[in-house]
Amino acid sequence: MSEDAIEIVARLGREARAAADRLAVTPGEVKDRALYAAAEAVRNRCPRLLEANARDLESAAHLRASLLDRLRLDEDRVEAIACGLEGVAGLPDPVGAVAASWTRPNGLRFERIRTPLGVVGIIYESRPNVTADAGGLCLKSGNAAILRGGSESFHTSTAIVEALHEGLEAAGLPKACVQLVPTRDRAAVGAMLSMRGAIDVVVPRGGKGLIQRVLEEARVPVIGHLEGLCHVYVDGAADLEKARRVAVNAKMRRTGVCGAAETILFDRAVAESHMPAILEDLIAAGCEVRGDTEVCAADGRALPAGEEDWNTEYLDAVISARVVDGVEEAVRHIQRYGSRHTDTILTENDAAAAHFLAHVDSAIVLHNASTQFADGGEFGFGAEIGISTDKFHARGPVGAEQLTSYKYVVRGDGTVRP
Repeated sequence: MSEDAIEIVARLGREARAAADRLAVTPGEVKDRALYAAAEAVRNRCPRLLEANARDLESAAHLRASLLDRLRLDEDRVEAIACGLEGVAGLPDPVGAVAASWTRPNGLRFERIRTPLGVVGIIYESRPNVTADAGGLCLKSGNAAILRGGSESFHTSTAIVEALHEGLEAAGLPKACVQLVPTRDRAAVGAMLSMRGAIDVVVPRGGKGLIQRVLEEARVPVIGHLEGLCHVYVDGAADLEKARRVAVNAKMRRTGVCGAAETILFDRAVAESHMPAILEDLIAAGCEVRGDTEVCAADGRALPAGEEDWNTEYLDAVISARVVDGVEEAVRHIQRYGSRHTDTILTENDAAAAHFLAHVDSAIVLHNASTQFADGGEFGFGAEIGISTDKFHARGPVGAEQLTSYKYVVRGDGTVRP
């Protein structure tokens, strides 16, 4: 491990701890002022952001198209980043919110109050918007953030953090509230994972390799985000037009996001009536289909699927497909191969929908809606750091509220325990 990386992360940790102590008692209106000012700075710095992004894209030209799409910024995406910060600012302040209160027979009054986690380390791959989302959500929830983005997005992330710093300064808050690890040295990741006492929790967001490394090496608590091996199940009672529309959107809207569908399951009852049209739509949209024997027989352009296909998060214009015998077999397939991220059932049968929603143990389950709604902004969270597939401490989209813990405040009147 590079000594320089250790020293850099240790310094960031010390500065973040001091900033977190201040943020924990910073009024909500001050945090919101910083977020609105940061959003304006993002807009004003659009040419600078696009220039930095062009440098990153040039260096990352070897990446496949779907990954380049995740990295690429344009004016619309810069505006979306600014709007995301404003959306977070418009949310209720989670810090200090009373989640529950009650009074005991002895007169003691109890309150469970939301508190910041402290210093949050976010390790992510080449998604520039995560830099703004993570920084903004941590600020809103009273946490200091240490960001370690992918090396491919280094210049873009640096430019975004500069805009966040402009917002912090406008509100009279220290820049150390949001810090970007200023090195591409991979040893910085290891340093962050070992900084128990300096970093309170790590949130990884990226591919399977990154997540596995974090889970194996971390000496600090982790809010895990496993791969998005998402499923679409077309039930025997599915409406054909709805199913065609949702299936294509779930796979092809953006193939490189974690909410993109990777497997489509067809009830045998609609193998003749629905499957050919949906396969045709996917292929016409540029998607490669890898199917079981029945899928390949239904469309000669489909390639035979192997066992590894059911376990693969393609993050590309590729989908695996198979025929199942009803909702129970669909659930069994998802429980065996899925990553407990996001899965949807397309059906007009309420009983089938209820069975699917109850038995699929994923962070997000949907009925007649695209898996691409697996996004904190779509949930009304303003933005997200990631989709947690853990059951502790948070599950599903991790927004500002999910970046808080709680403490109990107990009030008495000279009360003693007998």
